[in-house]
Amino acid sequence: MKNKLILFLLIAGLQFINAQKYELGEVTKAELEEKAHPIDPTAEAAFLFNIGKSSVEYSSTSGFMVITEVEVKIKIYTKEGLSWANKEVSIYTGANEKEFVDFSNAVTYNLVNGSIEKTKLRREGEFKEETNKYWTKQKIVMPNVKEGSIVEYKYIIKSPFISSLPDWYFQKAIPVNYSEFTTKIPEYYIYNAYRKGSLFPKEEVSKKEKTITFRDNERKITGGVLLTDFSSQNINYTETQTKFVLNNAPAIKDENYVTNINNYAAGVQHELAGSNMPGAMFKSFSITWEDVVKNIYDNENFGGELNKTSYFEDDLKTIVDNSKSSDEKLISIFEFVKSNLKWDGFHSVYCDKGVKKAFKEKTGNVAEINLILVSMLRNAGFKADPVLVSTQSNGIAFFPSRTAFNYVIAAVEINNQYYLLDATSKNSIPNKLPIRALNWTGRIIKTGGSSEVINLTNSSPSNDQLTLMCTLSEDGSVNGKIREIYSDYNAMLYRDNNAGLTDESRLEKIGKRYNGVQITDLDVKNLQDIYKPITESFSFSSSSLVDKLDDRMYFNPMLFFQVEENPFKLEERTYPVEFDYPFNETYNIIIKIPEGYEVESMPEPINLLMENNYGGFKYNISQNLDNIQLIASLNINATLIPSQNYNAIKLFYKEMIKKHSEKIVLKKK
Repeated sequence: MKNKLILFLLIAGLQFINAQKYELGEVTKAELEEKAHPIDPTAEAAFLFNIGKSSVEYSSTSGFMVITEVEVKIKIYTKEGLSWANKEVSIYTGANEKEFVDFSNAVTYNLVNGSIEKTKLRREGEFKEETNKYWTKQKIVMPNVKEGSIVEYKYIIKSPFISSLPDWYFQKAIPVNYSEFTTKIPEYYIYNAYRKGSLFPKEEVSKKEKTITFRDNERKITGGVLLTDFSSQNINYTETQTKFVLNNAPAIKDENYVTNINNYAAGVQHELAGSNMPGAMFKSFSITWEDVVKNIYDNENFGGELNKTSYFEDDLKTIVDNSKSSDEKLISIFEFVKSNLKWDGFHSVYCDKGVKKAFKEKTGNVAEINLILVSMLRNAGFKADPVLVSTQSNGIAFFPSRTAFNYVIAAVEINNQYYLLDATSKNSIPNKLPIRALNWTGRIIKTGGSSEVINLTNSSPSNDQLTLMCTLSEDGSVNGKIREIYSDYNAMLYRDNNAGLTDESRLEKIGKRYNGVQITDLDVKNLQDIYKPITESFSFSSSSLVDKLDDRMYFNPMLFFQVEENPFKLEERTYPVEFDYPFNETYNIIIKIPEGYEVESMPEPINLLMENNYGGFKYNISQNLDNIQLIASLNINATLIPSQNYNAIKLFYKEMIKKHSEKIVLKKK
C-alpha cells in the first residue's frame, strides 16, 4: 500500500509539471504567497520561467533578419531581490544598420487583502540611455514592486545581424525554475551551436515546411496611362526548429576571483557557419580559428589599415635617430604612441575612422592605437604582429566565432620571446597588460593572416613588500613608520588608482584603507616613472589597536594589516579560482614593547603550503629583548586553480585568517 501511494504521488507530481503553463498573465495566489524558494531558501528572487525564441525571418523590406522574443516571469522574495524587477537590453544603434527593441506585457502582481492586484508598466517606467555612439540601453523599471511580488514582461529584438544569434543563459545569479530557448532556422543558413557550462539542457529538433512570398511591381505606360503590374512568387523552404529546455537550474553564484561568471554559466551560443542560398553556391564562414582570423585580417579595416605607413614616417625617423639601442628604440616607439594617442574607450578588432585620421586627431579606438604601434615597430625593424584578444568583460573565447575577439594588442618577438604591449594604457609597460586584457590566451596574427595561440598571463609574480617599525606606549597608543614597495602589476594598479589625486586625497584614502589610522608625512617616489617600482612612505599613529585590561595588553601583531574575511564562502564552486597575476605579499613588522612589560604569550610560527604549489603562507614571529618581529608572507603562484581544488584554497585562506587573528599578550612585570 505504501509503495502504491508513493507511485501515485510521483505520477501526480509529473502530471502537475507537464500541465504547468509557462504563459504571461498566468499568476496564482499560491505563487504570490510563497515566502521562499522551495529548493534554494537563500534565493533573493527566482525566475519562474525564462523563455526565448530566436528566428531567422524574411522581410520584404529588409531581407533576412533575426527576431528574438523573450518572455520572463520573476518572483521577488527579499528586499535584496528587488533589483531583479528591472531589465535593460543593449542594442546596436550605430552606422547604417540598427537594432530595435520593444517591451510589452510588463505587469507587477501583488497579493492585497487576499486578491491579486495588477500594476501595468507605464511609459514613465521606460528609459533609453546612450552608452556610446554605437550602443544604446533600453530599460524598464517595474512599478509597485515589493517583497513577494511577481513581475513579468516580454521584449522583442529585431536585428539585421545574422552572423550570430543572441547568447542564451539557462543559469542566472538566482534560481531558474524553467528555461527554454528555441531557434528557428531556414535551410539557407547553417549555425553551429556551442554549449557552455556543466549543465546540459534537453534538446528537441523538428522540421517544418514554410513559404516565402516575394512581391514585385512593375510600372509601365500603356496608351498614355501609367499602370502598375503586381506579381508575386512563392518559394517553399524547410525550417529547422531546435528547442533547448532546462528545469530547475540552480543559481550560479558569483564570488571573488572570477573574471566573468558568464564563462561558466550553462548556456548556448550560435555562430553562422555557412549559407546556402537558392541559385548560389554554398558559402562557408567561421568554422575554425584560422577561418576567423583570416576573415579579420582580410578586412580592410584591419589588414588594410595595418599596411599604411606614410602618416608616421617623419616621427618614426626622429625616434630611431635619437635611440642608442634596440631596447631604447622599442620603448621610445611604445611611449610615443601612448603619449600621442588617447584611447576613446571603444573595444574593437576593427578600425573606426582609420589609423591616419586617428593619428592626426590624436585619439582612436583600441584597434587604431595598437595597429599604429605594430606598424611603427615593423617599420623600425622589429618583428611585430597584432594579437587578437577577448577582454575579461567579453568572456573567454571558447569557440571559433567572428565575435569572439573584441580587442587588439601588439606583440614583439625578440630572441624567441614575445613581449606584449598595449598603448591604450598610460601606465602599462611591456608584458604588463591592462587587467581588462588578461583573459587566458589570444591569437597572434602573422603577416598573410596565419595565426597561433599566445599566452596572455604573466608567470612572474608582482611583489608588495612592506616594512613597519613602531613603538607601543604604555597608554596603548601605537606610533610608527611604514615603507611599502609596489612592483610590476601592483605598481601599475597603484598608478591607475591614484592618478590625478592630491597628496591630501591620498592621505585620506590611506586612512580609510586602514580603518581611521592617522596618517602624516606621506612621500611617494617614482609615481611618474612607470618603469620603476613605487615606494610609499608615511608615519602613522593609532589609539585603537591595543586593548588594556588590568596589568595586561592585548594586540594583534599584524596591526591594521590583518585579513579578517575569507574571500571564498561557497559550499562548493563549479568554476575555477582565477587570479589576474601571480603575486607575493611580504610584511616585516617590528614592534617595540613598552618598558616594564614582558611577553606573556604570542602566536606560534606556521608554514602553510597549498597543494600543487599553488601558493604558500609563512608566519614567523620572534622576540629580541624589547622588540617583537613578525615576518608574514603570502604568495600565490598560479593564475588558475581548478574547481576541484576549491576546498583546498578555501581551507588555506581559513587557516591564514585564523593565524592573522591571533594576539600577543603583554604582562606588566
